[in-house]
Amino acid sequence: MGLELEIVHVFRSYNGNRILRDCSFGFAKGRTYVLQGPNGSGKSTLFRALALLEKPDSGRVDYRDGGRILAADLELRRRITLVLPRTGIFNTTVFKNVAYGLKIRGIARAESEARVNDALLAVGLAHKKWHRAAELSSGETKRLGIARAMVINPEVLMLDEPTANIDPANTEIIEAIILKMKQERQATILMITHDPAQAERLGDDLLFMQDGKIIPA
Repeated sequence: MGLELEIVHVFRSYNGNRILRDCSFGFAKGRTYVLQGPNGSGKSTLFRALALLEKPDSGRVDYRDGGRILAADLELRRRITLVLPRTGIFNTTVFKNVAYGLKIRGIARAESEARVNDALLAVGLAHKKWHRAAELSSGETKRLGIARAMVINPEVLMLDEPTANIDPANTEIIEAIILKMKQERQATILMITHDPAQAERLGDDLLFMQDGKIIPA
């Protein structure tokens, strides 16, 4: 298990404004990369490109498995996931929100229930699995978003500011989840944060983004 990821000479513009400028970098499997940089430097645009949600204007986003470049198809998309700063939730229970990704993958009901229960336990929401997702606090909603990512066991997990605008208690829980995923699942984790101390705590590799390019710290 494990995907290698490389971006090669990626450019991306919006309405004539260049956001990513000849951006190149290689991400090794099983490591945690923490990306920092000022607002507007291209961090979130880069993550959308890495998650195959947007195509670069030019350049390549290559995922490799055993040295073989994979096609950017549905099968690959199911091996990676991006958790956005604002978690979109379905108007149903916490349990069903987390189970959705398994349902569309055709996972058997018994296995799905076990995986959802494990994910909710890991993020500290097991006691709220039959609550409406809309009733969760902002910190709990962030943890719900991470549970939805965890349950599909992604090989590459991208987290765009996972602890922004939440209290210290929820921040501590989410940081512990991220460290546990790295240790137990050997996932490659890419994370955006504006907190230098958090970057030091969680990152194997610290990266900085400026003017649409990645600069190793």
